[in-house]
Amino acid sequence: MKPHYEKVSVLAPARLHMGFIDLSGALGRHFGSIGLALNDINTHITLTSASSLVVNGPCAERASRATRRLCQLLNLPEQVHIELSAAIPEHIGLGSGTQMSLAIGAGLNAFYGLGLDVREIAKLTDRGARSGIGIGVFEQGGLVVDGGRGPDTETPPLLSRMTVPEHWRFILAFDQRGQGLHGEQEVSAFQNLPPFPRSEAERLCYLLLMQALPAIAEENLPLFGDVITQLQDSVGQHFAPVQGGVFTSPEVAAAMIWLQQQGAVAIGQTSWGPTGFCAVDNPQWAANLLNDLERRFTSEYLTFQVVSARNQAADIICN
Repeated sequence: MKPHYEKVSVLAPARLHMGFIDLSGALGRHFGSIGLALNDINTHITLTSASSLVVNGPCAERASRATRRLCQLLNLPEQVHIELSAAIPEHIGLGSGTQMSLAIGAGLNAFYGLGLDVREIAKLTDRGARSGIGIGVFEQGGLVVDGGRGPDTETPPLLSRMTVPEHWRFILAFDQRGQGLHGEQEVSAFQNLPPFPRSEAERLCYLLLMQALPAIAEENLPLFGDVITQLQDSVGQHFAPVQGGVFTSPEVAAAMIWLQQQGAVAIGQTSWGPTGFCAVDNPQWAANLLNDLERRFTSEYLTFQVVSARNQAADIICN
């Protein structure tokens, strides 16, 4: 099969997973989740022709495995050179696996003119087994809510996509020592958790629909943040037995508590962590808090970063 282009570049954004809505499936659908796309942290790949598969850059081994699998599934020749100029760090709660798979799938799709859409690529790469946030932010960016999984779900449907105010900033706290649960550990954790109360799932659904989403539309960060903090606390308490607490990292938890005391909102941990996040409503405040954090929390394991939300889909550029 001949390539349609000389070069294809794909930039896939990292995402914050802000929490699941229903972990019990009492109403017939499991999971359902809310999250948003980020600027400043991404997976960026460039595909060109080669005599055999060559993959260079950060997370090259993972990218090579994903490429070989897709080439086999799609009956494509393994004759591409993939250069990774950036890769989302693995297993820290920012969606590295989904974005890598979708970036490579979208790159091969464009390179060879296969005509696949993002959902078809996600199904081929087994993404969206629980959360659809990674797929949603690749497709559209912004803040997304997915509808979880029902009996016939292939990928969790996108229920809402909203633009995040440009001036909002998110402060991330990283613990360099560990990774959140993933793979078989993650599957086992979900299997061993106790039932999630139906009444709590109903409460979270109501807060999401009637407070968080209207707050985004009206640029009301305190109200939006209050709902996210409540959702995070509820789900975090549920996950605590398998992740060691509401936060995976005690050091990240301490930083988040301090940030909340300073007035930051939307306090939480993205996915299984250990990365924590919070939100403030302007860049200068975020910069000031970042300076204070770095002076106050001096552990060699903790690092911090200020990022903004990305309100556009993944970039796919063909030349």
